[in-house]
Amino acid sequence: MKAVGTQRTPLIAGNWKMYMGGRAGHELARGVAERAKGVGGVDVVVAPPLTVLAAIAHELEGSRVQVSAQNLYPKDEGAFTGEVSAPMLLEAGCKWVIIGHSERRQYFGETDASVAEKVAAAQKAGLRPIVCVGELLPEREAGKTLEVVYRQVDAFSRILGDQPGFGVIAYEPVWAIGTGKVAGPEQAQEVHAAIRQRLTGQSAELASATRVLYGGSVKPDNAAGLLACQDVDGALVGGASLKVADFAAIIEAAV
Repeated sequence: MKAVGTQRTPLIAGNWKMYMGGRAGHELARGVAERAKGVGGVDVVVAPPLTVLAAIAHELEGSRVQVSAQNLYPKDEGAFTGEVSAPMLLEAGCKWVIIGHSERRQYFGETDASVAEKVAAAQKAGLRPIVCVGELLPEREAGKTLEVVYRQVDAFSRILGDQPGFGVIAYEPVWAIGTGKVAGPEQAQEVHAAIRQRLTGQSAELASATRVLYGGSVKPDNAAGLLACQDVDGALVGGASLKVADFAAIIEAAV
């Protein structure tokens, strides 16, 4: 249990990545909505692939589960073949968008500057950003975890400061994503507390209001320990979000 006085509502977000793009996505969404129905005190978000965003948003209408996109383009419209904007995502039924996921940074060349541009576009449109930060294994082994995380957070924190609490930060140690490895509760708490302290340098309100999620091989058997940490306000879940029972167990662990 967290100490009395923690006011931030836990948030559990499921990133489906490039899975569940058709009928299976509908079944998964229905299952999550049913299991989340009786669990209060926690916000629940799912991030399906682009092909089913609008359909899943319709499927979940009236439920406790909100929909996130996995990415966006920072312009509202234009000749940008294959891209999708924040206003389009809102019209499709999204309330949230994941920005700067390590896979976007690693495989698609996203930089701190491009992440900040996307955060600004999302927030301007009224789409709530879940902004990802985290270090590579060589960076952790070199003792550069906080140096890397601070650099990434500093790139967009002033944008979040325009609307404290509207956006979310997700700390995802890259070496723990999809590997089965996980930062232990002490490691996670150390980095989450450091992120919150970094935000304090901008404003106490921003630091207090901003939810900081942990992402990186979160599963039912390690969720409770991570979520009990004082500065861990929820989880960005990958593989375990693709199974109703596993995702539901993580949601329940957040209460």
